[in-house]
Amino acid sequence: MDKDNINISSSKPVNIIDADDDMEEIDVDDDVHVEQNGGATDKNQGRGRKQSIVWKHFNKPDPVPPEGARTACIHCKKSYVYEPSQNGTSAMLNHLRKLCKFDPLKCQVDKKQTTINFVGNGTDGKLQCGRFTKELGNHGVVVLALMMMLIANGETQGTREIGVGVILDMDSHVGKSIRISILMAIKDFYRDTNHSTTIIVPHFRDSKHDNVEASSAAIDLMKNTQVMAIIGPQKSSQTDFVLDIAQRSMVPVISPATNPDLSPIRNPYFIRIAHASSTQAQPIAALVESFGWREVVFVYEDTDFGRGPIPYLSDAMVNISTQVKYRSLLSPSFSDDKILQELYKLKTMQTRVFVVHMLPDLASRFFKKADEAGMMAQGYAWIITDVLTGLLNHLDPVAIDSMQGVLGVKPYIPPSNQLTSFEKRWKRRFHKEYPDDIDRVELDMFGIWFYDYVVGLAIALKSIDQIKLSTTFKKPRKASTDLAAIGTSEMGPTFLPMIRDIRVKGMISGDFQVVNGQLQTSAYQIVNVIGKGEKPIGFWSSRNGISNRIINNGSSDYTSNKDNLGAIIWPGDTSEFPKGWEIATGGDKILRVGIPTKGGFIEFVQASIDPKTKEVNASGFCIDIFKAVIDALPFNVRYKFIPYVNPNGEPIGDYNDLVYQIFLEKFDMVVGDVTILYNRSNYVEFTLPYSESGVSMLVPNKVDDSKNMWIFMRPLEMELWITIGGFFIYIGFVVWVLEHRVNKEFRGPPHQQVGMIFWFSFSTLVFAHKEKMMSNLSKFVVIVWIFVVLVLTSSYTASLASMLTVQKLRPTLTSIYELKARGDYVGYQDGSFVVDMLKKMGFHDDKLKKYTNIQEYANALLNGTTKNGVSAIVDEVPYLKMLQAKNCNKYVMVGPTYKTAGFGFAFPKGSPLVTEFSRAILKVIEEQMRDISDNWIRDEAECPGKNVDVEPFEKLTLESFKGLFIVAGLSSTCALVIFLFMFLYENKEILVSDDSTRHKLTTIIQNFDKKKDLITSETKTVDDSNEYIEDNMMNYPPMSPAISDYHQSEGVFSPASSTYQSPAISDYHQSEGVFSPASSTYQ
Repeated sequence: MDKDNINISSSKPVNIIDADDDMEEIDVDDDVHVEQNGGATDKNQGRGRKQSIVWKHFNKPDPVPPEGARTACIHCKKSYVYEPSQNGTSAMLNHLRKLCKFDPLKCQVDKKQTTINFVGNGTDGKLQCGRFTKELGNHGVVVLALMMMLIANGETQGTREIGVGVILDMDSHVGKSIRISILMAIKDFYRDTNHSTTIIVPHFRDSKHDNVEASSAAIDLMKNTQVMAIIGPQKSSQTDFVLDIAQRSMVPVISPATNPDLSPIRNPYFIRIAHASSTQAQPIAALVESFGWREVVFVYEDTDFGRGPIPYLSDAMVNISTQVKYRSLLSPSFSDDKILQELYKLKTMQTRVFVVHMLPDLASRFFKKADEAGMMAQGYAWIITDVLTGLLNHLDPVAIDSMQGVLGVKPYIPPSNQLTSFEKRWKRRFHKEYPDDIDRVELDMFGIWFYDYVVGLAIALKSIDQIKLSTTFKKPRKASTDLAAIGTSEMGPTFLPMIRDIRVKGMISGDFQVVNGQLQTSAYQIVNVIGKGEKPIGFWSSRNGISNRIINNGSSDYTSNKDNLGAIIWPGDTSEFPKGWEIATGGDKILRVGIPTKGGFIEFVQASIDPKTKEVNASGFCIDIFKAVIDALPFNVRYKFIPYVNPNGEPIGDYNDLVYQIFLEKFDMVVGDVTILYNRSNYVEFTLPYSESGVSMLVPNKVDDSKNMWIFMRPLEMELWITIGGFFIYIGFVVWVLEHRVNKEFRGPPHQQVGMIFWFSFSTLVFAHKEKMMSNLSKFVVIVWIFVVLVLTSSYTASLASMLTVQKLRPTLTSIYELKARGDYVGYQDGSFVVDMLKKMGFHDDKLKKYTNIQEYANALLNGTTKNGVSAIVDEVPYLKMLQAKNCNKYVMVGPTYKTAGFGFAFPKGSPLVTEFSRAILKVIEEQMRDISDNWIRDEAECPGKNVDVEPFEKLTLESFKGLFIVAGLSSTCALVIFLFMFLYENKEILVSDDSTRHKLTTIIQNFDKKKDLITSETKTVDDSNEYIEDNMMNYPPMSPAISDYHQSEGVFSPASSTYQSPAISDYHQSEGVFSPASSTYQ
């Protein structure tokens, strides 16, 4: 038996599926097994026995006409067409064994039998037999196999059909791939699943690559077949048509269309079993960024599919600062000559990186012509998008051979044994169905995804409640159009949520997920077209960026490093990656270099036009730098200078206008004393600066009058002078308080004590104090204060010496704020951005004067504000230094230098020349900058007689000594507090007395003014000595007491004389802290 066909209906008997429906082909020998009759030794004898036994269960006509007759089973009353010349009774036997559940004999079905069909009512599990012929073999047999499996498991009772329409371009490789995968998924699922209450029945339609055909097929499937869902169409334009119709009828559309404009969010009845082409923008951008390409060209087909991802790719390039230089739009209807013409146009551009987004048919022709145009050679880089990369196996070998070195990205499907096994079965199936395509049989990603989705769909349908299941459409009573007559699916709203979110683990594509109608993916694979196919070289994920392997856990650092990719063979069979651009094609491109023209500052740039030859002669510091950079480039560049002048040769506009000409594509770059500014960077891109940066102020010098009689006051600011004086008085007061009670030098009349305060503190300035400190606290205070005085006097002496011996010149102004406060005039260079800076600082227009050259600068400074000149020039540092060098010691730069980026070369945004020129500038700065500068700008240090310091003198400020004063103040204050605490403690009896506050205060003041015994701590020692003397005196005859004199100045006791001889009385020497013997005389 070759092929079988079956269709099951839950509501009525169904005829054989028509020839337009494609079903799976299976071998009956694989799906219907009968046993061999071992008792029949003769072939004819066995056949006769079988026929006689089988006829016992059927109504046999008598006689049987030669052409056959209709008979019926006596058990189930189902009819059957008996044809003796073709089938015999084999089909009748199979009917009894499969449907009536018994085997009337043990014998093999007649192998000559070639027809069988089952048509019946699935609700009661009984089938009516009918005719089946070979001619229907190519249009479906999978349902027969499914039904046989269900019958074998006793599961036909209550099985309901779920009709699903399938609209594909049946002659396309993708359409064939999806079709086979759908049929295999249905067969595999129901073969391995028990107790299924539903069965998916596909109804195939051919869209014939036409939008209208696809729409017509959709209407037919919904109106006549009443399918619950539609798989397909496969093209974005077709899907857009069908989706509008299906949404009105509440029928989900399950399509591989990749156009991001078809959004499952905006179209709830749309389910995308593919990745929106916008999702590949990030991996492609990461690939471009990893190689440092700054320019790309998009080449895409002029269809909904082709135009869809371009806005997203453009945004991704902007995010990595890569410019899309050109967009080449190719129609699938273009002839090969038209494609070749477009390629030659691309070849004339300097960009050599192309991103190609096409379907295989157009891509095959395109790359063949690109190879013919010489654009698959060394120096070119090609990147193809996911659909084309995933369908490379659909291209013919000649096209693959022309694509050598191309890079591609595609969704990553992890390899597995399950996938390998499925691919082998899929290829066998494909070979049976399409034997003419055997040389190009490869399973693609769409076939894998639709296999997984249909399995997931079948799993979801198992949960449908049989009672609520309805496969009919609710039609309006009156329908004015065919679209209105379709009606709406009763199960659509219920069915939709089940198929928009499907998650199945362990499928052939891995963990298969459809979330909110969109197929999910975690990574993209990057491949290199080599030989007859592709070679994986890396991966991209949103978490890790480019990597050489899939990282499921661990680091989440995103990177776009090309070193993470495997070895790549580029076009031209080279391993050296392309730089992505070329200056010229065929040596006919010349770099247009715009240069400024102005009357002054010709040392920086000067341009002149020969009236006869019209050749431009350029010179100056900036021009020499440019020529040195050109020589340092690793490639040859042809250029020509173009002055920015009007037709009469007169300068036009300012530097902003000059730079803007690059944006208008009148110049390829601008060379000159062009400052790198933020507002200019909005429409051009600058190289690294090659000059000093900053804006400063230049003012005249004046001779410093060092013979001023108050010059000694200048080293210190007035604030510091006042602070020093205050501390002198405070320290003197603290020392007086600490010494007043114990030191006679700090006692006496009030005026003498006040004088002592000032005398002592100021005498420390020259370390001339000779008063002896008696208190430890005062000694501590004086030590700290002397250190402070030492630092102050040293600093003052050094500063004053510098003023008197070094500085001879000083500026007339010290800061731009002083200039503004005085209301003087200030000059600037005509056409410079400095004027805007001055206005932002608050200078009025009537105080600003513009000049065009260095001589005008010098004259204006010489005249000054009073003689219609200016008091200062504000300009960029290079110009001011040139003015200084030409006028040695006359001018000086003062005030803060406002940072700018310096001079640089300007290019169009995204130009790859920026990087190359910047590298060359670094080389020139290191090796040649000094020589070039000496040729044009004489260093100020070479001025004759440059031996004076013209920097403005800076006075010593309080801020410089604040720490010292804090230490001195804290130490003296702490000593004072400690003294007061001790003094009050000694007089605590007064504080706790019941006297009035006034009396207490008066008493304490009086006690403070009293002279304190010098050695209070040694009073007890003296008393003990006296007692010892008194005890010894008792052993002597009566004598007059010894009288000793106390010499306060020496701080010791000395012997005194009397009229009688007294015993020796020791003198107490305070300075030595001991008693010494003394003699006395008795009168």
